Amino acid sequence: MSNTPHREKLIAAIDNPKANQEVDILNEALNAYHSWINSMSQLTSTGITRIQEVTMLLNEYKDYLEVDLIATKGSDFLKRQKGQLKLDNSVLEEFLIHLVHPSILNNLPQFDLETGPQTAFMSLAFRPSSISNLNDKPEVVLKLKDQDFTIGKTIHYKFSSDANFNMQKTIDGKFCLAVLAAECKINYDKTMFQECAGTAARLKQGCPIAKYYALVEYLDMQPEDTRLTDIDNVFLLRKAKRLPFDKRSNLAEVKAQHKNFPISSDVIAMFVTEIQNFINAIWYDPNEALSRGSFV
Repeated sequence: MSNTPHREKLIAAIDNPKANQEVDILNEALNAYHSWINSMSQLTSTGITRIQEVTMLLNEYKDYLEVDLIATKGSDFLKRQKGQLKLDNSVLEEFLIHLVHPSILNNLPQFDLETGPQTAFMSLAFRPSSISNLNDKPEVVLKLKDQDFTIGKTIHYKFSSDANFNMQKTIDGKFCLAVLAAECKINYDKTMFQECAGTAARLKQGCPIAKYYALVEYLDMQPEDTRLTDIDNVFLLRKAKRLPFDKRSNLAEVKAQHKNFPISSDVIAMFVTEIQNFINAIWYDPNEALSRGSFV
């Protein structure tokens, strides 16, 4: 999948016949997008300073896109459909890719990690239709799910009922093994939390060492203890609750919320620390069991 998901959503919206009235606004957004990406590419800082700088640029771009363009100039169609068009949360999806960078993370592997939105592996099972079919091409049931952000690698597989992998009795394919995944949400309610918990459980069923997070701009629920689920943590990027229903269409309220509750570089740094600790860790080493005194 693409490493420029937000750019693709902007272009798709520009090409959408239903958004004909919005072409000028969307082209302005596309120009601002290129400026945003160019500004990030020119940064020379490292570590926490770079995190602060990319977060500042993120806030500038999101404020311009979501407040100055969509909320101020956009038609009712664009305001209603921005979520459906993924014009807002795809910004975060693309931003997170830029955190997986040697100027921010240490000990990245020498090979290219696959990051960003991916259709990630959940589980694999075999489903022969009868005992007489055991000698035929294996029927593989592969469960996958789109994830907003991942760190992982493509795994290629080949199964056969024939030792020589006869083509007639062989099936092959590939999937993305996400060892770390995150869901990006603008607003986060109880239903979304429960959906994330279910996704996290399925992800870890297929890859028990995997980490799963939710990154949320505005909270629309009472916080819960993620330790009771398979979600590793929920990060509240703006440290803010969602605006009440009667204020969501009020431009002054929207502007004030963006100004008073920008995406926090401290919270982004917390998420980066999670990634860094995961990169540094030995995920499993059975040879250390005796010296450690435990299996894991």
